[in-house]
Amino acid sequence: MKKNFKPILITILAVIILILLIIPKLGSSEGKNPVNTNRQTGPLPVKAHILKPENLDNKVLTTGTVLANEEVELRSELSGKILNIYFKEGSLVNQGDLLVKINDAELQAQLQSAKSRLELQKQTEFRQRQLLEKEAISQEDYDMTANQLKVNQSEVDLIKAQIDKTEIRAPFTGVIGLRNVSEGSFVTNSTVIATLQNINPVKIDFSIPERYSAMVNTGDEIYFTVTGSDKKFVGRIYAIEPKIDPVTRTLRMRALCSNAGRELLPGSFANIELVLKRINDALMIPTEALVPDISGQRVFLYRDGKAVPQQVETGIRTERRIQLLSGVNAEDTVITSGMLQLRPGLPVIISEFE
Repeated sequence: MKKNFKPILITILAVIILILLIIPKLGSSEGKNPVNTNRQTGPLPVKAHILKPENLDNKVLTTGTVLANEEVELRSELSGKILNIYFKEGSLVNQGDLLVKINDAELQAQLQSAKSRLELQKQTEFRQRQLLEKEAISQEDYDMTANQLKVNQSEVDLIKAQIDKTEIRAPFTGVIGLRNVSEGSFVTNSTVIATLQNINPVKIDFSIPERYSAMVNTGDEIYFTVTGSDKKFVGRIYAIEPKIDPVTRTLRMRALCSNAGRELLPGSFANIELVLKRINDALMIPTEALVPDISGQRVFLYRDGKAVPQQVETGIRTERRIQLLSGVNAEDTVITSGMLQLRPGLPVIISEFE
């Protein structure tokens, strides 16, 4: 009996030891895989946006250049030495003001000689006309004298025209720039003496993509800013190129902007905003509320405490928002957060309106 009791006792002790070893592991295993007591059991908190009709401008953003309304390089038509400069750099000059005088002494001498010949020929023509009336000379002789009178008159007019070219006058009212010559300088017709610009108003030269060409008309307003100024200027389109540029596929146009305060300088870089169309009843949502899918694009609407998917058609997109053209109505509530967690019919609760 004692022989049989010893193996049984050993077996019982082994089972007890095994049980004692297994129980801590089971407790540890349960500790590693605790029951998730934090799982979302109620409605999902979300943010939402109520659709309200609002004004929306369909805009084209582009860049352009500020140009002078009129600009010209002042040059002399004749070669010669500058006698006088009558303008101050950077000053306002009026149309017709004398700006530069070129030496015309030689032309003045030629003019006096031509005038003397003209006066002599006038006297000769007068005497021969009297003789012709008395039939003392032939008509042919008188015609030759009268023709020579015309030649002498033309010679005087030509020299006067040459003298006029020695006076450089302002072709229009504007601001004159920095001069490149001094009194006593010898100039030719290739010498740029200075520039003259009419900068009130100024022109704004810019282009837009050809897909917008049918939506722009003369008289449309543009808004633009220039580097170095936070002020927004307003211009109005006055001319449109009658063709699309085949290289850039853009349409070129120009606008005018008042510049009485000389705030805009020709050559400035302009950031332009062109309003193509103004919509008074646009329905807009934040871009993050739009969910792309295989069949198009959709949003989730809040209805009776649940998320309801709705296919939509989109329109104009701005920096942070997008227009909905169809699929929704004013006063609909669009869910704008938790897009990765939303499922059709999922219970939701609105925590905040945007």
